[in-house]
Amino acid sequence: MKSTTTLTLACCAAFLAQLGISGYLPAVPAIALALRAAEDQVALALAVYLVGMALPMLLWGRLSERFGRKPVLLASLAVYAMASTAIPSALNVETFLVLRLIQGVGAGGVSVMARVLVRDSFSGELLAKGLSWLGMTFVIALGIGQFAGSLVQVAFGWKAIFYTLAIAAVTLMVILRWVTFARLVKAASSLPTWRIYATIMRHPGFLHPAMIGGLGYGVIIAFNTCAPLILQGRFDWSATQYGWLGWPISGAYLAGALMVNRLVVQTGRLTMMSWGVALILLGTAVMLLGSVFASGLAVLLWLPYCLAVLGQSMSYPISLSLANDGSPINGPYAMALSGFMHQLMAAMIGGVASLLVSPQSWPLALLCMALAGGAFLCAAGCRTDQNALRKISSI
Repeated sequence: MKSTTTLTLACCAAFLAQLGISGYLPAVPAIALALRAAEDQVALALAVYLVGMALPMLLWGRLSERFGRKPVLLASLAVYAMASTAIPSALNVETFLVLRLIQGVGAGGVSVMARVLVRDSFSGELLAKGLSWLGMTFVIALGIGQFAGSLVQVAFGWKAIFYTLAIAAVTLMVILRWVTFARLVKAASSLPTWRIYATIMRHPGFLHPAMIGGLGYGVIIAFNTCAPLILQGRFDWSATQYGWLGWPISGAYLAGALMVNRLVVQTGRLTMMSWGVALILLGTAVMLLGSVFASGLAVLLWLPYCLAVLGQSMSYPISLSLANDGSPINGPYAMALSGFMHQLMAAMIGGVASLLVSPQSWPLALLCMALAGGAFLCAAGCRTDQNALRKISSI
């Protein structure tokens, strides 16, 4: 029962952190107009948010080991709520981006603590299943949150989107006041914090699956950075039309997360992760071909992307669980480090994608396929690592 409560709260926390990525996307043109800024400047808000998420993640992990999970989660929610409340008062794009950075700092703590709470409650294949539930909340934030954001914008304006995020964060803080998490034995290590993370980072059993998750996540970030301006610009979609796109994206991610939840124990983590990476590569390849040979068809951009999302939703929770199990040091450090890597990679990819924003979709598709190719190579490395471990254990 306590594990179920913890998982539910972790899912709510992950949902809130990811909602900061997708909830405001339909309002990008409206925000640019209100702040008298270019749309590509406002598009940087996604990369800035991801930088904010990434920078303190290692610190959040260390603080959670020292002070406990609940105080750190409450503190990160407070930062998120305050920044969300302040964003609508921004008078220019520079202030808007700074506040988005601070919002991302809070979201980083919320995100890493959600993963740590699941890691505390499960292990092995059950950890992959638990993380797949986090994946389902990610899809709600990614797709339905995007749709809800478009409805809030149409009804109340773009500022209401951020006020809603603040209210949600405060509500979760109130709920957490009445919840007690299990006390855990602290991971025994005499190493300084930076050396703990360096030791984990150098271990191939952690690095390869962690890279798979980050590169696949980068495909989603690249699409979210460029797609609003491509679909609402070149294809003249309205904010509501773009919001509706969240439904097929949600369906794809939900299908993959459910497959992991139902089949990972029988199929095996490595096999299922490989299937997911192959789908990401196939989806991005079709995106690229469609953008080159049939650039006037929006469906050849977003439909293959949904296939890539399906693959990512299969591979991501498994890659996280493999990275955690492959860590040479116990505790929340592997989850914090993988979160840091993924958000830093996403921020870099989002920054590159913002430079590629144009009416043409082929630069986006080419970037996504390059990321998928990198994930495919890392999956091959992960298989090599597992085979080497089997040989050692059989000796």
